Amino acid sequence: MRLYPFFIPHQGCPNRCVFCQQHHVSGQGEAPTADQVRRQLEVMLPEKGDGQVAFYGGSFTMLPSEVQRAYLEAVVPCVKAGRVSGVRVSTRPDGLGRAQVKLLRGFPVATVEIGCQSFCDHVLRRAGRNTRAAEVAPAVGMLREAGIAVGLQLMPGLPGAGPGEAVESLVYALALEPDFLRIYPTLVLRGTGLEKAYRQGTYRPLDLGRAVEVCAEMFWRCHRAGVPVIRLGLQATAELDWQGALVAGPYHPAFGQLVRSHLWLRALRRVGSCTAEVGVHPSELSDALGQRRCNQQALQEEFGDYLIQPKAGVTRHNLDFSGRQVSLWELAAYEGSDSID
Repeated sequence: MRLYPFFIPHQGCPNRCVFCQQHHVSGQGEAPTADQVRRQLEVMLPEKGDGQVAFYGGSFTMLPSEVQRAYLEAVVPCVKAGRVSGVRVSTRPDGLGRAQVKLLRGFPVATVEIGCQSFCDHVLRRAGRNTRAAEVAPAVGMLREAGIAVGLQLMPGLPGAGPGEAVESLVYALALEPDFLRIYPTLVLRGTGLEKAYRQGTYRPLDLGRAVEVCAEMFWRCHRAGVPVIRLGLQATAELDWQGALVAGPYHPAFGQLVRSHLWLRALRRVGSCTAEVGVHPSELSDALGQRRCNQQALQEEFGDYLIQPKAGVTRHNLDFSGRQVSLWELAAYEGSDSID
């Protein structure tokens, strides 16, 4: 689905979490006014379309009600004209009481993304989140009753998170049957409380390799549960890439590909002892080979001759070897002692 995002950095947020610096993440300084949103929509939207106008970067439902209404009313004419199908907003679980959900229901709000970050109360306290894990389920229930789709956001690697916290939080999230997930490994951004803790030596972020491993298992478990992951890692921005906003942490502009390639490597290793040639769908060759062919190189070092090549007739997410196709997800499975602990 096409999204038309508007960023309202920190607007509506009752406090600043230790990891949060929305100006760097969004690459935007100030929130637009409702009139500015209206004018931009006239330019950016197609004549007909089924996308959503999205308000990101703050806690939308904790804005004053008149501000929420002004933003939403700016989009209504575009929905009535068929130029866009609805609105998407992001918020916190404690910003979704019955009155707030009722307000959303009075407008064409189709999706709400909830920033859960973790389902461990200790981790939430350390992050300065000032929410509790128990607040998520009632919020999801009210949105479901209102006919609004729900997305959940998780952040592996927050302060105080033990080795198994990411998967444990994911289990809780999947039990709520969200429509989708976003997974963002925690980064240390300039101007945050986390930067201070990092420079004092009291916080250490996940390194890139470990973050890829953790998110690969999460991604695999989401697939098994039938819940799509619509984003892995932060969207690249000029500030993150070039202007020093990133202090430390597992940032990579192609983080999602690294995660997918890690799953391919797990699968390819498991057939390496019985074949020297594997065929994959042409569109997945890059992921299977790994960035700069790192998977191919690792497999050749382990097994000698090992060829990964595109092959006609292979369905996506499958490996063809020895005359048969086997599912990537089956071969890359995380079970028992092989899961992250």
